[in-house]
Order: sequence, then structure tokens, then C-alpha cells
Amino acid sequence: MSRLMMFLMMIAVPSLAGAGVIVMLVLGYYDWRAMLAAAVVGGVAGVPVSLLVARRIRQMDPKDSLD
Repeated sequence: MSRLMMFLMMIAVPSLAGAGVIVMLVLGYYDWRAMLAAAVVGGVAGVPVSLLVARRIRQMDPKDSLD
């Protein structure tokens, strides 16, 4: 794992987990199991999202295209 991906994971995982919990609250699911499931799904989804974003940033890095 690159440092960029680790940094993006620190942002993406809690953001997607929080978004999942907010969706459950909006839909009317107030049970702790629903909150836990939404947080876990959002947290697990944050890992591939951060990987894809890190790859895209590395591809678009202008420092590599100066050669």
C-alpha cells in the first residue's frame, strides 16, 4: 500500500461509513444492527475506492509526464 492510498483511506473509509449510517437513519432503520451493518459496508467499500482514486491520481501526475 502506498502512502497516498493510506491517506485516502483515512478520508474515504469514515466518510463512506458515515454516509451509510445516515442512509439507514433516513430510511428509518434505528436498530444498532442496521447501523453496524451500514458502517461495515461503508468501511469495506472505502478500501477499493481509495485504491482506485490513488491509481487515478498517479496516472494523472504531471511529474511523470515531464520526461
